[in-house]
Amino acid sequence: MPDQDLNPRGEDAPVRTIARSDVAALAAGAAIFGTGGGGAVQTEQLAVELAIDQYGPVSVISVDDLTDEDAVIVISAIGAPSVGIEMLVAEGQTDTIVREVERFTGRPMTAVMAAEIGGSNGVAPVGWAARLGLKVLDADGMGRAFPKGTMISMNVAGLPSEFAVMSDAVGNVSLLRTINLAWLERHARALTVASGGISLGAHYVLTAKTAPGAVIEGTVSRAIQVGRRLLAAADPIAALSDELGAEVVVTGKIIDVDRNTEGGFTRGSVTVEGVGPDRGRLIRVEIQNENLVIIEDGVVVASVPDLITIVDSETGEAISTELLRFGQRVSVLAWACDPLWRTERGLELTGPRAFGYDLDYAPFAPDVDGGRR
Repeated sequence: MPDQDLNPRGEDAPVRTIARSDVAALAAGAAIFGTGGGGAVQTEQLAVELAIDQYGPVSVISVDDLTDEDAVIVISAIGAPSVGIEMLVAEGQTDTIVREVERFTGRPMTAVMAAEIGGSNGVAPVGWAARLGLKVLDADGMGRAFPKGTMISMNVAGLPSEFAVMSDAVGNVSLLRTINLAWLERHARALTVASGGISLGAHYVLTAKTAPGAVIEGTVSRAIQVGRRLLAAADPIAALSDELGAEVVVTGKIIDVDRNTEGGFTRGSVTVEGVGPDRGRLIRVEIQNENLVIIEDGVVVASVPDLITIVDSETGEAISTELLRFGQRVSVLAWACDPLWRTERGLELTGPRAFGYDLDYAPFAPDVDGGRR
């Protein structure tokens, strides 16, 4: 289908069912919103397709559809994406978490919500829902991916997390009741490191009363929409730029990757040397699971909480931080985050200073006339 025949951004109808044919688009879109983090999507795409083959399509509901009988469990993988490539979710691991949450809350779960729509954490919940016979809530807690449990919309909204359940691939299960999300992040990260660097966790149950205003709505549908546009495009980079309202900051090749795994995170930086019209330019992207800051000639071009994604220059496929390699031909895209993250509380949790950078946040806006550079 020609790219120009697709609906303009934001006008697609909400998704009501996810079938096998939708999974590739979901994975492609979630990878874009992952901003390098959230885990590589390839393995989870296959797992979700298999789950739908075995158990059937998954129903998708909106926040407005929630009733008093609904209880939405928020689940995600926790840890370093570089570890997640090799350490897969164990059979029954999500079942264990759901059973433990139901035991603790005293009510059955009816739907699953991704903690973050970005990366594999935005794809996997569909497979979990298929296996468990649950629905998927068309929303998430970030509108992208962030590396810490505190960096979630429910925290911005002031919704407390009363407990967390964690499970690892070996079968260990932990129930945590911390005084706040900051302490939960510390304890959950320590448990994750002890579990080999990756684990699963659930730390919210949302209802018809608590979800409105506390989640970022429509993000599952949005990821599928972006993925469809990307996969159908003759010019993937131009299609992504248009669909997201993003700027292609630079197109070039990766000449250096400095990356290591520590404290349950993938940290480091990647350097891109411009090619073609961008020849002579050199930019550095700082990473902590996700792409955090773009720096050129000592000047910050874009930073969290705005989104920065590195994609393959030919296919437009997002490249997660753990898969970045020397010599890859890439385009670096940046675009504005959800307005939630530009609030005072949002910036306190996810702005540059939240990651240890001594710099003020400057909202990113696409450079339409070349003047910003």
